[in-house]
Amino acid sequence: MDQIDKIKELILPELSAFDVKLYDVKWLNDKKMRILQIAIMKNDGTMDIDTCANVSEKLSAIMDETFSTMDEYFLEVCSPGAEREVRDLSELPNLVHQYIYVRLKHPAKKMMEITGNLLKVEGSEITMDYRDKALTRQVTFEQDEIEFCRLAVKL
Repeated sequence: MDQIDKIKELILPELSAFDVKLYDVKWLNDKKMRILQIAIMKNDGTMDIDTCANVSEKLSAIMDETFSTMDEYFLEVCSPGAEREVRDLSELPNLVHQYIYVRLKHPAKKMMEITGNLLKVEGSEITMDYRDKALTRQVTFEQDEIEFCRLAVKL
């Protein structure tokens, strides 16, 4: 078991106490500082700064106690971001009415990339709307056609 797996095992029970789930754990380097970045989110995909601060305080104490011999590092508890990757496509039904970006394996209506509102998920069928010049159109495709998916920010 590598260090990241040990950290995940250690923090997962604590995260459930805050009603948040783990999105990612990774080590980053910024000049000479090592950063342990723990990205979390609520079950509805949102996050707020107060929750991050509370979780950070709790995890910091646990990490200091468990890894007291570890080299100096900075703990960063954060949100996965407004344009986070949707890693588990079973999450799509919870994202209905969200603005998303999808890259497909094969074209749908001659498009490989679609950015728009997720309108519905019925079984394995995904329906989105998108802007085509001044018109709003719809496209439907199979979930297994998705190569990559992330939340998007509407500008």
